Amino acid sequence: MQEYSFETELNGKTLTLKTGKIAKQAHGAVIAQMGDTSVLVTVVGANKNKEGIDFLPLSVEYQEKIYAAGRIPGNYFRREQGRPSEKEILTCRLIDRPIRPLFADGYGCETQVIATVMSMDKENEPDVLAMIATFAALHISELPFAGPIAAVRVARVAGEFVINPTLAQIAECDINIVLAGSKTGVTMVEAGAKVVSEADMIEALEVGHDAIQPLIEMQEQMREAVGRTKRVVEAPFVDADLCDYVESEVAAKIREALQVKDKMERKAAISDVKSDLMADLSDELLERRGEISDIFGKLSKKVSRSIVLEDGHRIDGRAFDEIRDITCDVNVLARPHGSALFTRGETQVMGILTLGSGMDEQRVETLSGDTTKPFMLHYNFPPYSVGECKRVGAPSRREIGHGALAFRAIEPILPKKEDFEYTVRLVSEVTESNGSSSMGTVCSCVLALMDGGVPISTPVSGIAMGLVKEGDKVAILSDILGDEDHTGDMDFKVAGTADGITALQMDIKIKELPKEIMIEALEQARRGRLHILDRMLDAIEMPREEISVHAPKVHVVKINPDKIRDIIGPGGKNIRQIQADTNTRLEVSDDGTVKITAVNAEDAAAAVQIVNDIGTDPEPGEEYDGKVVKVADFGAFVAIRPGVDGLVHISELAHTRVNRVTDVVNEGDILKVRVLEVTRDGKIRLSHKATLPVPEGVEVRAPREDQGGRREDRGGRRDDRGGRGGRGGNDRGRR
Repeated sequence: MQEYSFETELNGKTLTLKTGKIAKQAHGAVIAQMGDTSVLVTVVGANKNKEGIDFLPLSVEYQEKIYAAGRIPGNYFRREQGRPSEKEILTCRLIDRPIRPLFADGYGCETQVIATVMSMDKENEPDVLAMIATFAALHISELPFAGPIAAVRVARVAGEFVINPTLAQIAECDINIVLAGSKTGVTMVEAGAKVVSEADMIEALEVGHDAIQPLIEMQEQMREAVGRTKRVVEAPFVDADLCDYVESEVAAKIREALQVKDKMERKAAISDVKSDLMADLSDELLERRGEISDIFGKLSKKVSRSIVLEDGHRIDGRAFDEIRDITCDVNVLARPHGSALFTRGETQVMGILTLGSGMDEQRVETLSGDTTKPFMLHYNFPPYSVGECKRVGAPSRREIGHGALAFRAIEPILPKKEDFEYTVRLVSEVTESNGSSSMGTVCSCVLALMDGGVPISTPVSGIAMGLVKEGDKVAILSDILGDEDHTGDMDFKVAGTADGITALQMDIKIKELPKEIMIEALEQARRGRLHILDRMLDAIEMPREEISVHAPKVHVVKINPDKIRDIIGPGGKNIRQIQADTNTRLEVSDDGTVKITAVNAEDAAAAVQIVNDIGTDPEPGEEYDGKVVKVADFGAFVAIRPGVDGLVHISELAHTRVNRVTDVVNEGDILKVRVLEVTRDGKIRLSHKATLPVPEGVEVRAPREDQGGRREDRGGRRDDRGGRGGRGGNDRGRR
């Protein structure tokens, strides 16, 4: 049992790939390690093609085990949950997208990639390590994979590009790109940025492509040392005569049907052409209906591409850089805190804004520890949006991926938490889809933010680009249709402001994308993005000055940190009572900041008053209507605030002599009192008689002070010496 180890340097850190010792029955197994973070990746492919399918049955699973960080899961079952987290799903997509186009044509065996995070040092991110290990495991395996390819993360920190940055560096960067590529080109990009220029983005991609070259060389060394013989896959048999027959019968009809502008009518027209073809088959060809159906599909793709490359226009008649008609409507829903409907051609998305308090933040358990998210964006793609009937269930990986792309596009323009004390949730409901609903989500959600009065720094729009390339013929398409996405060679999505890019995602179906085409695509995307942004601003120029009347109102109160325990109370009793009495939600920070969230001004004012009363010390001279909570021989204890009470000495109950406290007040009575003194140890001396008018003929004397300048009495809670009104009161009493 020999273990093979290969190393290279990235950003001054050693990246190690190991194979041969663990998971030997898998067709490929590699452990990638950087620092104390390590990921095990295995790949397995079945021996026979799966029958009855016309796609590659590839599944990718990425698992973050909590033990990798030296912790026990915090959920009820104390084990990892069955459904993957959002981070795990997004990493699965990062692995899947660059490898799927590189399997041999004709390979249809069920194939599974499993990446497991075994150790995490809270410094080195495991997702890119999982990608690198996957590419290496496929390259050394027997599976027919056209490698090698490699991946890195590129971040720009303080103006300098860093390869595979630490988690701390990622938090500070203004460009964050995950890039996969081959020796000669880029195959996949997933990027977020804080409004950077197209030139800066191209530079980052170039830095990343240069950085993957040592990784590709290392994989070549691995294959030479431990690589297995690749399976021989026969390309699908193509009957040239049958292809010629189908083309001669229906090519012209397909060309005509493809150029029907309406999506559903175009789909029906193509279906009719196919039905007519099948209906006219001879008895000899009836047995080859499945083969003819495949040929028809490939011919439709071929004709669609020829319309672009040979006729010089698109299937719906647009020029290559032409954007479909756009309409934008805001304030389309009554009760949500912001809403907008964005329609571009036959793609329509409703963006819906909800504002909440800090208690509404999403809490997520990760390998790096528990975190909270004050901003959420959820993307929904119901089947009716494409005229289909399907089961509606949990969000698909595609829905989570599209939501994450829109999240990255919008997050840089949101106000800072200290400037906007709200949790923000955006929901995208795709009501129609014919190309790039994810970029429609960006546009509709930005409009909803502006409609809801969220003070964003600047609006963002998004556009999806396509590519058709055969030899030297190249066509870059702006605002692609669903059919153009299906038959084209690239899906390139760009979102940003008028000044720069905030998010970018690229997937290509050809082997690689040259730099020159990428530069041209980015420039064409910039022009299209600005055009869409202008249409959005026609609907609403800037965020509304006030948030929705239906949104909760957040008020911030600062109290003495020593009073936090009084706000919360034993076991949280006080804070629960305040929330119940005022219909509000309270968040208390260790520095004494109390955030009060209320649905109306009256509830907010009531809660603010209570918090201020508890959180600040009473001042001499302040008056309260307090409740008598206890009666003693020497006076009455009165609660002037929740959890705060003071003593009204018997001598302070009236301007005349009081023989018994109960002659004036009983437990449970409401008594008007004035604060006389708050002693150093926090005791409060109160007076009722100070709030009463002085009866005629009664002389009022000021309290005497001792030689040190202090009043004779040492505090309102001292025992009375006999009810004479002199020793325990504010003055010597009536004589």
